[in-house]
Amino acid sequence: MITTRDELRAAQAPLKQQYRDDPASALTPISADARYTESGITATVETWSAPVRAGLHRAVGGDGSDACSADMLMEAVVACASVTLRSVATAMGLTIRSGEIRGEGVFDARGTLGVDRTVEVGVQDVRLVATFDTDATDAELEKLASVADRYCVVAQSLRRPPHIEVRRA
Repeated sequence: MITTRDELRAAQAPLKQQYRDDPASALTPISADARYTESGITATVETWSAPVRAGLHRAVGGDGSDACSADMLMEAVVACASVTLRSVATAMGLTIRSGEIRGEGVFDARGTLGVDRTVEVGVQDVRLVATFDTDATDAELEKLASVADRYCVVAQSLRRPPHIEVRRA
């Protein structure tokens, strides 16, 4: 487990050099899988720790017993932002003794349910609030937030959405 700036630099230096020398090797495949293994309007998503059953949010007819994909999206944003913040803090030599990152957003169920076709479908107004126990100055924390924001893969993907293709196998 990487805990210091020197360990982080040692782990990343050969990767950075490899990606400079061979940019194509930096293209990193990612994937996810879901299956219809249970009845109802659900899908079981394979995650790193255990399968998660996703289903309808209460706002669109679910009963609250299944994970909502919008909540899972927010969890991905919070996870990415948290790890990125900690990585950048480590690279900057900032000590964060403890911290908490809270993500919030909304979606308008009218769009999802087709009640009003002028209403956008999707999560809007994502806010991340970080609380740290640290001796870092306000200027250092401002720089930390700015740099972490730039390198958070999930947040940047939401800002500049990738092309998504849905097709039958």
